[in-house]
Amino acid sequence: MKIAAVILAAGQGTRMRSNLPKVLHPLAGKPIIHYSIETIRSVTGQSPVVVIGHGADKVEKAIGGMAHCVVQQPQLGTAHAVQVAVPLLKGNCDLLLVTAADMPLISLQTYQHLIETQESNTGPVTMLSVELADPHGFGRVVRKADDTVGYIVEEAQATPEQLAIRELNTAIYCFDAEWLWSALPKIKVSPKGEYYLTDAIGIATADGLTVQAIRLKDPEEAIGINTRVHLAEAEAVLRRRINTRWMLEGVTIVDPATTYIEADVQIGQDTIIWPNTHLRGKTVIGQNCVVGPNTIIEDCQIGNDCTILAAVLEQAVVENHVEIGPYGHLRKGAHLAEGVHMGNFGEVKNSYLGPGVKMGHFSYIGDATIGKDVNIGAGTITCNFDGVRKHKTVIGENTFIGSDTMLVAPLNIGANAKTGAGAVVTHDVPDNTVVVGVPARPLKKVTEEKDLPQDGKQ
Repeated sequence: MKIAAVILAAGQGTRMRSNLPKVLHPLAGKPIIHYSIETIRSVTGQSPVVVIGHGADKVEKAIGGMAHCVVQQPQLGTAHAVQVAVPLLKGNCDLLLVTAADMPLISLQTYQHLIETQESNTGPVTMLSVELADPHGFGRVVRKADDTVGYIVEEAQATPEQLAIRELNTAIYCFDAEWLWSALPKIKVSPKGEYYLTDAIGIATADGLTVQAIRLKDPEEAIGINTRVHLAEAEAVLRRRINTRWMLEGVTIVDPATTYIEADVQIGQDTIIWPNTHLRGKTVIGQNCVVGPNTIIEDCQIGNDCTILAAVLEQAVVENHVEIGPYGHLRKGAHLAEGVHMGNFGEVKNSYLGPGVKMGHFSYIGDATIGKDVNIGAGTITCNFDGVRKHKTVIGENTFIGSDTMLVAPLNIGANAKTGAGAVVTHDVPDNTVVVGVPARPLKKVTEEKDLPQDGKQ
């Protein structure tokens, strides 16, 4: 059978009290709506139709090419929303899955079970229900003696006996598509002036057709996001799922309750994540790393066997066997090659540090290319900005930069050179040259091996 899906995302979400459309609020690093789209694509093998309305331009932009968008205008209820999508669907599917963008926790397995149940159902629809102690204002599912669905009653119209029912309608359905096309025009307008998809259940049962309902095994999947309280509840569930997944795949998370890993992060085996660590965006971390505590990493590529302590990294590349921190900061464009050591309170921006570079504490390197095995003394600063433009610093291999050196770019320092402590370097330095002073001037030409710096440490 060919299966298509409609995701309803046109609502205003007034209870969020936000200028941002509800379905675009971030959840574990991605807009809420992305979760429904990604899961549905995995289930059906094709892009769903997303019905948008409030903030349509913003929502469509956030969706990009993930789905086909259709605008519901005016917004006249859930049945009307599906009707708007009919031209894109009619004749193109046997079963139609209908779900909501604000229910991001529904799992792949649950959707598959819903579809499989409808495939064996002699009637036109299978719905998803959940049993909760707190009904959250949802409609009640009233079953017949044979356990099929008799009807759905909304809370406002329910009798005391019906209000005692704790099986609730999640408003997620799998329909026989041809039957639904014929049923939609039969749905009558409500007293509120809207057309509700729940009325399709009543149409089916009134015709003597079988409506099945499957109960969610995990009630947490039914968390719908209508307020920021619900958003926090969903975030907690999703964060627990993500952390559990990585622990089962061989990552040690010392304190899952204080570890925040977003949905698109990847982590290698035998890496240890210490408390108060935030891994965001499309970060990839290799094997055997130690990260944290108190570390934030966003959109970074981290190699194997790295140690990152109490640091902030953003849009950076870190190769294998690198040590950072405590209190290091890699900004956009930083690239630390294999074996780099970056001391506490160091900062690197838009720069390449070659293999084996040792960068002392309290240093800033910006817009620079540093050769391998360079020693950068404590307090070194690349003076890369003249108030108008950024300028580049290039340092050759095996060079020794003394503590508190000011490197005034644009600047080229050759290989095997050396700057004295406190030097202010304003002119290029040739290979094998020692410069000292303010402004720095050559001290002598290093011509013998015994004259080269013997100890790269401060």
